[in-house]
Amino acid sequence: MINSQKWLSINFAAFFFTWGVFLPYWTGWLTTEKGLSVFHASIIMGSGMVARAFSTFVFFPAATKLLSIRRVMIWTAFLSFIIMSLYIFTDTFIPLLIITILFSLVYPNLLPAMESSASVLIQTERIHYGKSRSFGSIGYTVGLLLIGAVTSIWNEQAILWVMLIGLALMWFLHTRPAPPSLTIKPEIREGNVKKSEVKKLVTSKPFVTVLILAILLQGAHASYYNYGFIYLQELGVNSLYIGVILIVAVLLEILFFARADLFFSKTKVSTMFLVAGIGSTLRWVLIFLFPSVWIFVISQLLHAVSFGVAHYAFIQFISKRLSQNEIPTAQGMYASLAMGLSTAILTFVGGYLYEISPGLAFLGMTACTIPSIFIVLFTRNKFSY
Repeated sequence: MINSQKWLSINFAAFFFTWGVFLPYWTGWLTTEKGLSVFHASIIMGSGMVARAFSTFVFFPAATKLLSIRRVMIWTAFLSFIIMSLYIFTDTFIPLLIITILFSLVYPNLLPAMESSASVLIQTERIHYGKSRSFGSIGYTVGLLLIGAVTSIWNEQAILWVMLIGLALMWFLHTRPAPPSLTIKPEIREGNVKKSEVKKLVTSKPFVTVLILAILLQGAHASYYNYGFIYLQELGVNSLYIGVILIVAVLLEILFFARADLFFSKTKVSTMFLVAGIGSTLRWVLIFLFPSVWIFVISQLLHAVSFGVAHYAFIQFISKRLSQNEIPTAQGMYASLAMGLSTAILTFVGGYLYEISPGLAFLGMTACTIPSIFIVLFTRNKFSY
């Protein structure tokens, strides 16, 4: 019999290992290995981010209407490996742009697929989400550290090969036996007998409220993700130590998810979002007010609150309030809007503010976090979430 908790933990670790390679390092790989300017690399990655938002919103929910979640993961991992292999054969801007857009239309769908698997297993087998999700954070950390090690030996060319190995391993794991609830084919329904899942969700005021909170709080990490490295460089931190400082946030994330079920499983979703909103606001204000390395390190401790608590709150809401048929659609919307599009838009806002003053780029994110606090206060009793 398959141990669903173990299955989820291993597959979370495998996915986030590749995420830890692709997300932080791909722009640098394009500039060093493919000889692109930062401007052209930014165009490619920005276009990929837009493609990712579209794909996880449209393609992933559509795929789960035709195939089981397990089949979606198998094909997504396989196609991701094939498309990633195409990078080997070209060094010019247009082909690299096309490959990146294609890759971004496929690979990011593994994120809502993994989270949907977790939500289904929470419902069907009462697995502990935080315990397995912490393995994802561990995988992400291993990806970060491994790239640092292999690039010191083989330079940035190793990034592509590590990514290919990671994708191949993930595809292999998805072909292995999976929990039965993830292999069930979706129900075949007559055209207009029932409203589509999207229509159900967007007409649900509690869900829309929770999604807006997730969009605001996850998008508010845009300046941190995109300019944290540069900010620390301007503070005079050695590149080696920058990596260590950035990993502090991931380590706190691991500890949080490992204990989240113990401390937050019975906490109201609205309370968790309130905690996340306050913690996130404090995090960005601290960086703005005190431009020092040690304050930045202290602010890293709040990552478990600004990211972890907000993410856990959304997962708990959809796991407890939505049906299995609605979960993939909800995860697609979350991955697209909260983890993709809002971050993309706020990246441009943060870039504009960073040119005025580095600290202002972080303070500007409170334009999202402060409204989230008031949204919770005004809606928590009305919608009972």
